[in-house]
Amino acid sequence: MAENNNEVAKVAINDIGTEEDFIKAVDSTIKNFDDGDLVEGTVVKVDHDEVLLDIGYKTEGVIPSRELSIKKDVDPDEVVEVGDTIEALVVTKEDKEGRLILSKKRAQYERAWGDIEKIKESDGVVEGTVIEAVKGGLIVDIGLRGFLPASLVEMRRVRDLSPYIGQKIKAKILELDKNRNNVVLSRRQYLEETQSEVRETFLSQLKKGQIREGVVSSIVNFGAFVDLGGVDGLIHVSELS
Repeated sequence: MAENNNEVAKVAINDIGTEEDFIKAVDSTIKNFDDGDLVEGTVVKVDHDEVLLDIGYKTEGVIPSRELSIKKDVDPDEVVEVGDTIEALVVTKEDKEGRLILSKKRAQYERAWGDIEKIKESDGVVEGTVIEAVKGGLIVDIGLRGFLPASLVEMRRVRDLSPYIGQKIKAKILELDKNRNNVVLSRRQYLEETQSEVRETFLSQLKKGQIREGVVSSIVNFGAFVDLGGVDGLIHVSELS
């Protein structure tokens, strides 16, 4: 029995060839990439401060928790789980400790930037979730961090911005500067354009003598304003009763 085992082992070694051939064969299965490349891999481990990603390299890539999401202080378990297939950007192939460092949020940023540029060129609308209230405005997740100034959140200035956190909103893009990582949004401009369309449609359907229902939006000394569905009409005090 021992002789048979030795014979099998000898055949296996002969089939593989020299040690140099074996190393070359292994190296040929390892993917090659450079800093800044986008790679795809499978999450193999999730810790409180980092995530390990298998991208077919000689070692797993490390995604520090700060590189997982554009949100600050996120729990890795809330972003990914073992078995997920995600895209990441190669930050450095080898840091001081010899680790491969990756970034999920930078990969997301690179993908999103091209889409945002196209929307800006076509004068389109972006949609995202408000993730933070900061000094002077809101941060909106549109694939990257978009800044929405407080003065451009509504048609009128809003003092308390906290109720907007977690809400999905639509906005126009005012400024775009990739070198400065700067995206400025305006929800007010989107609302103005939307209400303008509503007003035009409403007025085109409005005819003298029609009876319409509405909600009183404000009362003044000369009458009352009534919201008829996006457009306010005035009922003069002499016509109220």
